[in-house]
Amino acid sequence: MGKRKVPKDIEAGDMEMGCGGEENNNSDSSSDSEELDIVNVDFEMFDPQPDHDFHGLKTLLRQLFDTDNTLFDLSALADLILSQPLLGTTVKVDGNESDPYAFLTVVNLQEHKQRHSVSSDSYSQDNPVVQDLIKYVLARSQSSSNLNKKLKELLSGSASSHTGLILTERLINVPTEIVPPMYKMLLEEINWALEEVRLLCSCSRHALPSNVDVASQNEPYNFSNFLILSKTYTEVPSKVDALESRPQKKGKKGSSKSKNELFYFHPEDETIQRGGEHASFKYENQGDPGAADSKRAFSDFGIMPQGHMILVGKDELPKIVEDLEKLFTPGT
Repeated sequence: MGKRKVPKDIEAGDMEMGCGGEENNNSDSSSDSEELDIVNVDFEMFDPQPDHDFHGLKTLLRQLFDTDNTLFDLSALADLILSQPLLGTTVKVDGNESDPYAFLTVVNLQEHKQRHSVSSDSYSQDNPVVQDLIKYVLARSQSSSNLNKKLKELLSGSASSHTGLILTERLINVPTEIVPPMYKMLLEEINWALEEVRLLCSCSRHALPSNVDVASQNEPYNFSNFLILSKTYTEVPSKVDALESRPQKKGKKGSSKSKNELFYFHPEDETIQRGGEHASFKYENQGDPGAADSKRAFSDFGIMPQGHMILVGKDELPKIVEDLEKLFTPGT
């Protein structure tokens, strides 16, 4: 059973978040105005659990990749995430054996390009799901020439550095405040892993074969850059309204501004992307033409999701996490 995880700056216990909702106030109050009722939810953080998290992770991965999820073997990707249970975090509300409401992890794109054979302790077979991810980010990043050029260099076969693909997603009603602790714990886990490898190599240096490079033993965790996959969306004119010939509301005439404005499913992305290169891109599988209207809620526009990727250097990510902690603090 995996250990429960709590950030250093939070007391051992649950993260308590407040979610707004309408309050049915039965008390004798002179105020007739509606008040917000704060619903406290206890979020628990765990290591990924191979025995319990497969289906929950697969569902969140399907949500992350949206209509492009069919391009990947999500079962293989979930298995890959669960194969490194000491790296990454899941967020739950009903205990260790329940489905995750959110997750964050990192996959070394160089290290996992090939499958690891336990019997021979070697990497000999191509790992299709990671190869598909690499092809995907290279193809989708073409909307930004600078980002595409950098990714081609970082993900080439001759690259000496390692790039970590950060995968993270959460259910729509999970608050952004859970994000900074997950990133902070990821950085701590990477640092711990690097330190443990250094100590291990230092202690066993004399026992290693002469052809083994001790410094290379920490490569799976020694990332030079992090690539974060996420989602954004734009608002598009409603096809339903057009078909029904509804008159446009005052101030809505002309939708060029709405078409061009980018919105974030994950509010933290707006802060993260300031520290690196980023690009939004259309999904390869655009889906049903009426899908935008099906995602419309209390709006005169439909919602058209699209992919988003952000590349940040290893020295920039800790600074970004500090900014996220200041912006998204529980109880503020």
